[in-house]
Amino acid sequence: MEKLVIALGGNALQEAGKPATAESQLEVVEKTSEFIADIIQQGYKVVLAHGNGPQVGRIVLQNEAACDVTPAMPFDVCGAMSQGMIGYHMQQALSKVLKKRGNDKKVATVVTQVVVSADDPMFKNPTKPIGPFYSEEEAKKIAEERGFVMKEDSGRGWRRVVASPKPVEIIEIDAVRCLLDNGFIPISVGGGGIPVVRDANGDIEGTAAVIDKDLASEKLAEELNADVLLILTAVEQVSINFKKPGEKKLDNITVAEAEQYIAEGHFAPGSMLPKVQAAIMFANSKPGRRAIITSLDMAVEALHSRAGTTITK
Repeated sequence: MEKLVIALGGNALQEAGKPATAESQLEVVEKTSEFIADIIQQGYKVVLAHGNGPQVGRIVLQNEAACDVTPAMPFDVCGAMSQGMIGYHMQQALSKVLKKRGNDKKVATVVTQVVVSADDPMFKNPTKPIGPFYSEEEAKKIAEERGFVMKEDSGRGWRRVVASPKPVEIIEIDAVRCLLDNGFIPISVGGGGIPVVRDANGDIEGTAAVIDKDLASEKLAEELNADVLLILTAVEQVSINFKKPGEKKLDNITVAEAEQYIAEGHFAPGSMLPKVQAAIMFANSKPGRRAIITSLDMAVEALHSRAGTTITK
């Protein structure tokens, strides 16, 4: 039975054009759960990870807007809130879908802390988009009024960006492994995990950042000795010259080819780039491992090499 870590993108949790309400999110997650159930019924041992960019951004906005009524929570606590909220919806939706299919597997969320280095250079160069999209005019006004760093996000609009340090250690990895080994479907490193740093005594404390969920999912897949890292996003395949003349979709590529495409600047930072980087790291980590990048609806086909982009050593 192959072990599979699935990294769910934002489109698996929130649908464009729909209100950012709890009810709307649960509705989208139920649709997503149908595709996840299809994979589970293929016989894979599945671990789920997910992003939280829009959700944690909105939680931060809510906290800041209500700071005159109740103290705002720090960024790492907001990340924990998003893990609990999204995990709750995923547990509820996937359990419901599996039950309808006669599958009694249980789903459990692990509120997961991920250690990052306090010296990580990304703290000085924020790149990770969070929260809603804005027009350029709105973004400039927010930057001026609130001191946020705002950047254009892959042609989709402007968003706030925060530091995105690399994951170093998953604190709760033994709990995730225990759940998986005992037949559960664990949900872990939600939103990339709650970023924490170690002090001189080895104790951990939260820090203001968002770890890239694809890199955290790769770390999770390595630690669990997974066979496949499946990164789900909004497009069926990775492309070079994306939305430009000469656009080309990629089917099966090697690590060396992927590294060459990165060097040529084909993948957008904060969007496709970390997905390809995570795929390279996983494919490189042990002989026989494969990483797949594809869309949610083509996931099963991609696992059988009939869709998506597969990266191998």
